[in-house]
Amino acid sequence: MSSDFESYEQDFAVLTAEVTGRIAKVPKLLGDEKKQMVASVEKQLEEARELLEQMELEVREIPPQSRGMYSSRMRSYKQEMGKLEADFKRSRIAYSDEVRNELLGDDGNSSENQRAHLLDNTERLERSSRRLEAGYQIAVET
Repeated sequence: MSSDFESYEQDFAVLTAEVTGRIAKVPKLLGDEKKQMVASVEKQLEEARELLEQMELEVREIPPQSRGMYSSRMRSYKQEMGKLEADFKRSRIAYSDEVRNELLGDDGNSSENQRAHLLDNTERLERSSRRLEAGYQIAVET
């Protein structure tokens, strides 16, 4: 039984190493390449989850006297898996122009739009100021 567990451990180690390498590449990619890499990493993470499930099943079949050692290994593998998933989540959004544009509503010519919007607001403010001054003049005259 422990040989199956060790085999799963080796597979998990290889898979997590591959995932870690691919996660590091994700922020540097753009467009379709990034989507393909993200899909590939998601698939590998799912495989790693399945390996963890298989290892858990193996641990349950191990005699109680030696189960403690394997249980502690399982905890560390689960923590590693959680860390990988968190790193993957961060790498998907890190340095992502697409996400930035989506969040900010940036459409490429935002500085021109912002400038036009600023000019419109400035004109509106000036008109309001002139109306207030005119109203004040009328109040003073009466």
